[in-house]
Amino acid sequence: MAAGNANNALMFLVDTLFALYIIVLLLRMLLQIARADFHNPISQFVWQVTNPPVGLLGRVIPRWRNIDLAALSLAVLLCFVNIQVDIWLYPEAIAAQPIAIAWWALLKTLVMVCNLFTFTILIQALASWLTPGHHTPATAVLWSVNEPLLRPVRQYVPPISGLDISPLVVIIGLQVISRLLPLPGLFR
Repeated sequence: MAAGNANNALMFLVDTLFALYIIVLLLRMLLQIARADFHNPISQFVWQVTNPPVGLLGRVIPRWRNIDLAALSLAVLLCFVNIQVDIWLYPEAIAAQPIAIAWWALLKTLVMVCNLFTFTILIQALASWLTPGHHTPATAVLWSVNEPLLRPVRQYVPPISGLDISPLVVIIGLQVISRLLPLPGLFR
């Protein structure tokens, strides 16, 4: 029983560390796609934390249009490694071929993008309710990342009694997409 708890704690720690860095990589990519303010302190943090490995990988993997393929590739690669570590920690849970793991890594990356958007939209909505009209570096980044998703929904879902429910609609849509992806529960 104690060994199982230690394995669970280790798996939680490993998954959390991988997830945090993968999310920062994905945020780097989203900030570039949204053309967020590069001089924003949050953008600077994301850039500095991800630049060493993405810069090296960027020498081999070029950008495509406004998409940082090096950051995306590193995120998928880290998902692959994370899944491999999870399988190593729980060998009885699942046995898989590298191609299946690569597919799961791609799906896990998509789930993480959905979860990242869900989290940022939720934080943006809460910030707009708690401190309306208050401008901070964080709200500027959240707005630039989330607005491309929220704007089209606002065209079809008007405010109800002055309350913008487009964040709720987008969050529900993202969670439906996330749950439709055929990723084993162990790797979510």
